[in-house]
Amino acid sequence: MQNAEIKISEIFYSIQGEGLLAGRPSVFIRLAGCPLRCKFCDTNYALDSSAGKKMTIAEIKEQVKKYKPKYIVITGGEPMISPDLPLLCKSLKNFHITIETSGIKFLPRLKCNLMSIGPKLSNAYLKKSDKKRYLKIDHLKKLIKEYDYQLKFVVEKAKDIAEVKQIIEEIKTVDCSKVLLMPQAKNLSQYLNRSPLVARLCKENGFTFSPRLQLVFGEIKPV
Repeated sequence: MQNAEIKISEIFYSIQGEGLLAGRPSVFIRLAGCPLRCKFCDTNYALDSSAGKKMTIAEIKEQVKKYKPKYIVITGGEPMISPDLPLLCKSLKNFHITIETSGIKFLPRLKCNLMSIGPKLSNAYLKKSDKKRYLKIDHLKKLIKEYDYQLKFVVEKAKDIAEVKQIIEEIKTVDCSKVLLMPQAKNLSQYLNRSPLVARLCKENGFTFSPRLQLVFGEIKPV
């Protein structure tokens, strides 16, 4: 198990910027490879499955332990397409593990404390036909049944809320206290401009506003 190799884009120690655990110091393990090509993807360097370098699970665990973390975030790319994800999670089971996924694939019995699911709205599609690949309601249903979860939706315009509601209605068993909306933004200026709209939509629909602290920390350097 420890000799299994996974293609890793990067491993780094930072602050969780989004979701219910925003603000928690965490080690991020970014796996390489993603079948989606979202308009607003901010990790294009991790999309290709050949990006990064091969590391054994033992090497990954050793690097993670250097930071003495409590929280680990396995992200991508799309980590759920990695055949060795179950082994990686098992090796890190003594930490709090969040898996960040688009929700396009279900894997059972992962050692995971929080499944952070970001279903893609049409604002992410390059073309209308992308919906068949980007949104898998059957997989979303299985994920939220099996795991403690949060549903994070990226909102760009007010009309996006109709899609959010439609997806929730199709899943049927969503706990709305676990639904988060966050502004679509590539920089701090866009984040600040769109945040009031997203906050209003959260108030109107009983959802939770998710910050994107990485945009703040990326442009406002600590002294």
